[in-house]
Amino acid sequence: MMSGENEVPLRQEAYCGKRALDVMTAAAACAVFTPAAAMVTLATWLEDGGPPLFLQTRVGRGREPFTIFKFRSMRAQTVTHVGQWLRRTGIDEWAQFLNVCRGEMSVVGPRPLTVDDVRRLGWADDRTDWRFATKPGITGLSQLYGGRSARASLRLDRLYLRRQSLSLDLQLIALSFAANVVGKRTIRRLRLRR
Repeated sequence: MMSGENEVPLRQEAYCGKRALDVMTAAAACAVFTPAAAMVTLATWLEDGGPPLFLQTRVGRGREPFTIFKFRSMRAQTVTHVGQWLRRTGIDEWAQFLNVCRGEMSVVGPRPLTVDDVRRLGWADDRTDWRFATKPGITGLSQLYGGRSARASLRLDRLYLRRQSLSLDLQLIALSFAANVVGKRTIRRLRLRR
């Protein structure tokens, strides 16, 4: 365990200007990605005739439930061909900019989890309330660097909440957009070599 790892306050306030960054980033992303989102919608529909969006209840700030939007990547419990590409690039997450516009999510923050995920990971008790004291994010340390265990993910969330700043958020946003182009695996490999 890292020194001082349990010293994160139960109430973690965002830095001044975080909501403004969220709104500006989401508005820019919606404007820039609309043509590509239309192509994803069409490709998804052409592949299997199903709806392009996947809606699911997730746990938000203060453990309040909200409905998350994602581009659908599965059909009948199987990842589709379009879905494989969406997941590899992270483009399936683009629809979450709607959640950011609605104020349910931030662009950067801890991964938004389902109620089942929270239970499975053992994060349902008040010892992990600090993790849910902020809005979940489309991207973040845990999303980019993929903790291989519940403990590793919790450590990445704790690290982000301790160090969150405009500078760190801008770096994570830039890395996330790069991951959409070259893939998450490439970003992880490049970042881990540093």
